[in-house]
Amino acid sequence: MTADTLEGVVVKFADKIAYINHDIEDAIRGGVISESDLPEGPIKVLGKSKSDRITTLVTSVIENSTDEIRYSEEVKTAHDELRAYMFENVYYAEATNMEKGKACHIVEYLFEHYMKNWEDMPELYRKIAEEEGKETAVGDYISCMTDDYAIDRFTELCIPKSWSKNYF
Repeated sequence: MTADTLEGVVVKFADKIAYINHDIEDAIRGGVISESDLPEGPIKVLGKSKSDRITTLVTSVIENSTDEIRYSEEVKTAHDELRAYMFENVYYAEATNMEKGKACHIVEYLFEHYMKNWEDMPELYRKIAEEEGKETAVGDYISCMTDDYAIDRFTELCIPKSWSKNYF
């Protein structure tokens, strides 16, 4: 899928920058990888911290874009190598695959809950439900949730409060 406008291309770059960096943090927090596991070459170019990587990627887009939105060759190569690493070691890793069922259960539960209780969603999504249908609104609402927010909603809906205070 290609973006048809410069604005669309910028959004696509922003998504790539955000996703890879958030996914790295999630993978480290989840114990799938450690910070020291990240490939040395891309980290040397992009930076060790999330903030450094985002700054490098955004700065590269700003400095190298004219009629075309793009990274410098060095930054593009580093980003592509880091992305390949993530696919091999995180997205398709056995530890990740073992947990997918749990994550799917949470998303499926939230979807079913909000399909039955769509009035529990924020006003924006209730309005979308009225105009475009509940499935669209619920899908949009859940897709905009961060992992932590989705887990919080699931916990709030499914885990007794006394348990969540003691165990979570």
